[in-house]
Amino acid sequence: YGRICPYQDSAHFDTNGKNLANSDEDAFVLHRGAAATVPGEDCLRVNVWTPEINASHKRPVMVYMHGGGFSAGSGHDLLSYDGESLARNHDAVVVNHNHRLNVYGYLNLGHLGGEEYASSANVGMLDLVAVLEWVRDNITTFGGHPGSVTIFGQSGGGGKVLALMAMPAAKGLFHRAIVQSGPFLKSLSTDYSGRLAELLLAELGLSKSQLSELQVIPVDRLSGAAAEAMKKMPRPKSSLRRVYGEYDWGPTVDGLILPRHPFDPGAPQISADVPLLTGTDLHEGVSGLDRPDANAMGVEELNRLVKEEIGDGSQTIIDAYRRDYPKATPFDLYAIIAAAPFRRAAFEQAIRKAALGSAPAYSYIYSWRTPVLDNRPGSFHACEIAFTFDNAEICDHYSGGTPEAFVLSKQISTAWMNFARTGNPNHDGLPHWPAYTSERRATMYFDTPCAVRNNPEGEGLRLIAQS
Repeated sequence: YGRICPYQDSAHFDTNGKNLANSDEDAFVLHRGAAATVPGEDCLRVNVWTPEINASHKRPVMVYMHGGGFSAGSGHDLLSYDGESLARNHDAVVVNHNHRLNVYGYLNLGHLGGEEYASSANVGMLDLVAVLEWVRDNITTFGGHPGSVTIFGQSGGGGKVLALMAMPAAKGLFHRAIVQSGPFLKSLSTDYSGRLAELLLAELGLSKSQLSELQVIPVDRLSGAAAEAMKKMPRPKSSLRRVYGEYDWGPTVDGLILPRHPFDPGAPQISADVPLLTGTDLHEGVSGLDRPDANAMGVEELNRLVKEEIGDGSQTIIDAYRRDYPKATPFDLYAIIAAAPFRRAAFEQAIRKAALGSAPAYSYIYSWRTPVLDNRPGSFHACEIAFTFDNAEICDHYSGGTPEAFVLSKQISTAWMNFARTGNPNHDGLPHWPAYTSERRATMYFDTPCAVRNNPEGEGLRLIAQS
């Protein structure tokens, strides 16, 4: 699979230095093999799955952007990333890749080094443009159609999709876009990323006249200094009011490579003709995987936890969410409320895209609960990936390997592939899925059975925004 960009698992910290990595994703989903442990800065690689090369019949192309924020991960971290089932079962060409991340891909030195470093804040995104250019120029050899390219990504990969939608250099290189649990509306400001670069130089004892020395600093030292610099940057105080994309390593709105925020104040006009499918998992970031007592949580603890986040008005918010999810246990309800920023961002992406009126947007929530570990993990962050790749069978360690899981995997992967082919995810195995509008706000709940709900969590999200 090729080298991966060097990174430290401790790249994400809160104000107390506590690691913010999702414990469910790290402990339950990641299956790193030997190939995933070979780091190197020369890491731009693509991997291709195809049913047939040099075919006269050209297939839709699915280009996957891996998660890990913009700081970590690779195109082969997860067993669920394997593209064989999606290519074989749905007659498609699947591409994933590795590229520069964290300090290697997003170190903003433009204000310190002048023209030579003008694009330094976004070279990680330029790697993705290079991947898409490679697909345009070469995918025909692998039986793919360069005029039918869909980019899709989960978590940080979803953020990469959103950023590409706002980049002039990426215009015309893809034709449809899917964002899975990518809660990004904004990217970094030059003030933020510039300050982070200054802290990094201070950690290394370098002045702005010594920028060229960054090229020869050993990887371990550079990665360690980057992690220390990140700890000194301000962190969001409340997860329920959190606006993702405004901290950490990531793309910078530099006026050059990324002229504007990806989806703020609206969807980018430059990709107005690109249909969008966007959504989240119901229990993002809060899982019962490492909480054997999750199902024992009572109403008092639920009230306490939400009040710690919101303060006054927390009970009104809990009541609103209980009306939306009347069968939820106290722990379920806490997890759903705690994951509200993900759904808020996804709904905003859909409504802002729909407002352009040039291409449809579709909204979903993945709410199916894995049966393993007494259902405790719920619909956790990254759990839908195996289903979008039609990999529920090879990922039976968390899908449960049940007939129910296999049916849902076919429903979701077929929806993704129909969207890739036509810009419309509907198929006979699902209820009718209307495009998102400001009036109806139709959202597909992937569950057993699947169902469409209009304006889900409308009251709860409004109350959180006002709190």
